[in-house]
Amino acid sequence: MAPSVAWLVFLQFVLGPALVEDIKVQIAVRNFRLLHIDYPRVSYPKGFRGYCNGLMAYVRGRKWSWYCPQIHYMVHAPWREINGFCKYSDSFCENYNEYCTLTEDAIPVTICSLVSRQPPTSCHYNDTLTNQRLYLLCSGKNDAEPIGIIGLY
Repeated sequence: MAPSVAWLVFLQFVLGPALVEDIKVQIAVRNFRLLHIDYPRVSYPKGFRGYCNGLMAYVRGRKWSWYCPQIHYMVHAPWREINGFCKYSDSFCENYNEYCTLTEDAIPVTICSLVSRQPPTSCHYNDTLTNQRLYLLCSGKNDAEPIGIIGLY
C-alpha cells in the first residue's frame, strides 16, 4: 500500500468519528437557536389564535413531525446572552448524558403547553409568558453552546 493511501486510511479512522461528532454538535446548536430562541418576540396576526399556536406549527414543521409536543419553551433573549451560560459547566446531567447548567438570571420565556382533551390530530396550545431561570443542556464542559432546555427553575 502506498504511504499516501495508508495515511488517508489512518486519518479516516482517527479523525472520522471526531468530524461526525462535531457535525452533530453543530446541528444541535443550530436547532436550539431555531427552535428555542425568539428575540425579539414575534407577533402573530390576531386571527392566528395566539402566539404558541403559530409558533408550534413552525416547530412541528422544522422537526418534520406530526406529533404534538406536550410542552415547549421559547426564550426571548439575545443568543449571545443565552450562549454565555454554557461557557463553563461543572454539572453533568446523567439522565441526558450531557453537561448542563442553570442560568444565573431569570430570562423571559414563553411556555407553550398542549391543551388537553382534544382530538389527536389537533395541536392547540396555551401560552404563558414568564421570567424564569432555565436548566440548559450544553454541548460540552468548556467553551460550549446550548443544545437544549431541560426545564425551568
